[in-house]
Amino acid sequence: MATALRTTLYSSYSDEQLVGLLRDNDEEAFAEIYHRYWDKLLAIGFHHARNKEVAEEIVQDVLLSLWNRRHSMEIDRPAAWLATAVKFAVFKTLARENRRKDLLQGHTASTDTDVTQFDEELLAAKFLKEYLDGLVSGLPEQCRLVFVYSRDHQLSTKEIAETLNLSTKTVESHLTKALKTLRHLLGNYRFFSLAAACFHIFLKKI
Repeated sequence: MATALRTTLYSSYSDEQLVGLLRDNDEEAFAEIYHRYWDKLLAIGFHHARNKEVAEEIVQDVLLSLWNRRHSMEIDRPAAWLATAVKFAVFKTLARENRRKDLLQGHTASTDTDVTQFDEELLAAKFLKEYLDGLVSGLPEQCRLVFVYSRDHQLSTKEIAETLNLSTKTVESHLTKALKTLRHLLGNYRFFSLAAACFHIFLKKI
């Protein structure tokens, strides 16, 4: 009975609460995250891999990675982190499989180290951008609009202020908040280190 009550209690926790418990080595918090996201992650993995066994193996590895990284990473949004990690892992797996097939068929071009590294860097950049877009969508509405107008439309602070009917000081405040939040969150994702560095450079230019 006690275990059942405890399990029910964990199911009522928010993702943020579970992550906090996870950092304290709480295995039941990990179990709750595992069961909460297994089906969703498996659906994402299967959608991209079109192979249930491959998808299951990748999701299992990603979830275990979450546990293994619990002390070294501040995972503020586990749903976004896990979804992006699964998609990234699927595409890396497919890329490796395609290179293996090319090698078996005698296509030596696929063994070129520079090409391989370039492919993986493109994948990292693609999925980090997708993750970044997800983070941006979670910003407060005005903060998000200010960032989008600055990043995607290259509007100046004055132009954004006129468009949104805000003071330039308010626009600057929203932009500073957005950049600070995104830099903090992106800094926690070391498996995207190269692409993250590129985005940090991009953010500094805004």
